[in-house]
Amino acid sequence: MSQAQGVMDVHSHIITPGFVYALESEGRVMDEGFPLPKWNAEAQLQWMDEAGIQTSVLTLAAPQPTSAQVVRATNEAAAQLCHKHPDRFRFCAALPLPDVDAAIREVVYALDTLKADGIKLATNALGQYLGAPELDTLFSVLDEREAVVILHPHRPEPVNREVMRQTPLAMQEYLSETTRAVTNMISRNVLARYPHVKVVVPHCGAYLPLAVPRMKSLTPVMQANELVGDIDWEANLSALYYDLAGAHSPEVIRMMLTITTPDHLLYGSDYPYVAPQVLTQSLARMKQYLTDEPDLAPYRDMILHKNAEWLLGLSAAKTAVGNLDGTMLVRLAEIEVYPEYLTEYLVAAAEIQQESLKTEPGVVCLFPTQMKEDSTQIRILEIYASQEAYQHHIQTAHFQKYKQGTLHMVKSLKLQDLSPLNSETMNIIFKRKN
Repeated sequence: MSQAQGVMDVHSHIITPGFVYALESEGRVMDEGFPLPKWNAEAQLQWMDEAGIQTSVLTLAAPQPTSAQVVRATNEAAAQLCHKHPDRFRFCAALPLPDVDAAIREVVYALDTLKADGIKLATNALGQYLGAPELDTLFSVLDEREAVVILHPHRPEPVNREVMRQTPLAMQEYLSETTRAVTNMISRNVLARYPHVKVVVPHCGAYLPLAVPRMKSLTPVMQANELVGDIDWEANLSALYYDLAGAHSPEVIRMMLTITTPDHLLYGSDYPYVAPQVLTQSLARMKQYLTDEPDLAPYRDMILHKNAEWLLGLSAAKTAVGNLDGTMLVRLAEIEVYPEYLTEYLVAAAEIQQESLKTEPGVVCLFPTQMKEDSTQIRILEIYASQEAYQHHIQTAHFQKYKQGTLHMVKSLKLQDLSPLNSETMNIIFKRKN
C-alpha cells in the first residue's frame, strides 16, 4: 500500500466555496473570532508533496453551518475529492448537529454511501456538548459501526465575547473547549458504554495530561456528594487517540505518555490554518527529534504513519515498534511518585511485574527498585525479548490497568533507552538460575 512509505496527516481541513458562501449568508464567517483561510485541493497537494505527506484526512472546519443541506454538500465534495485522489485524501464526515435524528441519517449516508473513513464531531453544536444524554442514541449508532471520530474545538456556547477579544479562541479557549468535551464524555462513561468508538483528540491532547490526574483524584469527593457516578477510567481513556497538531515537542510527547501509550499518538498538521512553510519546518523538526531522542525514536514511524493507518483500517494489524530484528529492547523507567500514593503505587508495580512475567514470555525483566536516599524515586529496569514483545506488552489488559490506575500517583516519568555494552551476554545472564 502506498501510504506505508509516507507521513499520514489526521488533522487537516476542507473549506469549500459552498461552505464559505453558507457562512457568509448566515453572517457567521467570524464566529470563531478569525477569518477562514483560503483553501483548495491543488494547493494542499502541492504542500503535501513538498513536506513529504502521503495522505491527509480532511474534516470540515469551524464554524459549522446550521443547514443539513450544506453539511451534506460538503461531505459529498470531500467524498468526490477522495475518489479523485484515493491515495492522497481521506475524510471524516461532518454532522448537522444539534439535530440528532438528522445527524444519525448523515452518519448512515456518509459511512455507507460516501464511504467516509469516520465522523468529525465538534466539541459543541450551538451549546449541545459532547457527553450530553441526548447524544447517546448517536453514539449507539457510531458504536454499531465501529466508527472513528475526529474531534475539533468550536467556539464555546454561550461565550463571553470579551474573552475572545482579549485572547483569541485558538490561543487558549480551544484547548479548554476540547478538554471540556472529553471530560464530559469521561464523566458519563460515554466511551466505556460505547467501546467500539475510537476518538481522536486534537492539539496534543489539550489540557488532558493535567486534567485527567486531577479528575481521578477528585472523583471520590464528587461521588460522595453524588455529583458523578462510577467512572471506568481504563475503558474511557483506552478509546482516546491524540494528534500532535500545534505546539508539539519531545517534552509535550513525554507528558502525553503519562496518560496514553505510543500507539495512540498521530501526526497532525492543522492545514490550512498555519502557513505551509511553517508546517513543513515543524514536520522536519518532529522527524528530527523522533530520530535523535533515544526514548522516542522507537515510536517514529508509529507516530508519523503506522498508528493512523491501523486506526483507519489501512493496515490489517498494529505494527511493532521499530525494526523487528529480534534484538532485545532495554529501558530504564525513571519515575517519581507523590509521597501520599507511594504505598499504593508499590502494590501496583508489584502486580504488573508479577502478571507480566507470568503471562508474557517476551517480557524478560521487569525489576522495580527504590532509591535509598529518596523512596519516592522509582527505577524500573525493563528488558523485552524484542521490539515486538514490547509492543504486545503495552497493549495487554494488565498493562492498561497499571497505566490508567497509577496516572494520578506519578509526578514524573522519563524513559531512557539503554544500549548493552556487550549484547552477547544478555541471553547468558537471563539463563542463569543462581
